[in-house]
Amino acid sequence: MAHAYTPGLKVTDFIKIRKERRLPLSGEVIVKVGEIVKPEQIVAKTSLPGNVKPLNVAGLLGCLPAEIDEFMKKKPKDPVKKNEVIAETKGIFGAFKSSVRSPIDGTIESISNITGQIILREPPQPVEVDAYIQGKVVEIIENEGVIIEAEVALIQGIFGIGGEKRGIIKNIASSPTDIIDERMIKESFKDKILAGGSLVTEGAIRKAMKLGIKGIITGGIEDTTIKNILGHDIGVAITGSENIPTTVIVTEGFGKMQMAEKTFNLLKSLENKEASINGATQIRAGVIRPEVIVAAHKKQSIKKSALLEEGLKKGMMVRIIREPEFGSIGFVEELPVNLENIETESKVRVLVVKLKNGKKLRLPRANVEIIED
Repeated sequence: MAHAYTPGLKVTDFIKIRKERRLPLSGEVIVKVGEIVKPEQIVAKTSLPGNVKPLNVAGLLGCLPAEIDEFMKKKPKDPVKKNEVIAETKGIFGAFKSSVRSPIDGTIESISNITGQIILREPPQPVEVDAYIQGKVVEIIENEGVIIEAEVALIQGIFGIGGEKRGIIKNIASSPTDIIDERMIKESFKDKILAGGSLVTEGAIRKAMKLGIKGIITGGIEDTTIKNILGHDIGVAITGSENIPTTVIVTEGFGKMQMAEKTFNLLKSLENKEASINGATQIRAGVIRPEVIVAAHKKQSIKKSALLEEGLKKGMMVRIIREPEFGSIGFVEELPVNLENIETESKVRVLVVKLKNGKKLRLPRANVEIIED
């Protein structure tokens, strides 16, 4: 029987993953295949060309453009320091000289005796890519980056803001229903990743950012909180590039959403361990999930997951990913074979989900995702 593809949301204490670490432009890979790398270790590097700054030397010296070669003290490709004299007239009997000083540190890019301008270029900006996770380099992408393989505990969230961070996990909620508010955020949590609860308040996030806390992982968040923190609506674009000091990862949905027991218990078991987190999220084509990754501390036999290959089955745990029950978790109770009409007058395959509160919902299969073990 055919079935709808249902994306999986992974919450597991052991899985083998691969991470691609790539430079934004061609550069140098500085590790080798088979090398064991740490999260903070640089695996590839390059340099972005510095910004250019034009300077009208002829105008500043009061000479003709064709004459500037005579007065230049520097040639193309020569380095210059800020405030260093780079062009100067001879003056009258050695006096009344006019000079031009460099406004930046950098190099002389070019000199034009047609326009009378020179082009200065600022120093190149180094760009480095770290490993992000602890693992083994299994492939080199020539002049661009590497692929790292690792055995980890992995928690995927449903939404996040903020980029890659690393820190020690600290659980601050006594139950999955707790609200993380400003009173729970303490100075001693600096550089930590805080976890737990059903909602994080705007005050808690602002205090965490002020204290240098690396991340917050919680069940839910109000959309108004995100807007107030960022100063704009998220829209449908990918997140993760926000320039904020504290990455926020939401595991369940918007509003007060009790963190799934499985997620809450896994985070408790990972307390005091170093985690790599990333809030980058893309819900549409090319799904990207916010994630929490911790190096695995136990060996297990890895069984191939058949969840996505086999599709939905009765008894599977799923999360609803469309309104009005967005973020709710339940179990598959029925999988009708025949297509059924929905509000849009389309015919689709549906399922019946029983929520934890006993409520049953009949909805399109595309409106749920499997929570993978």
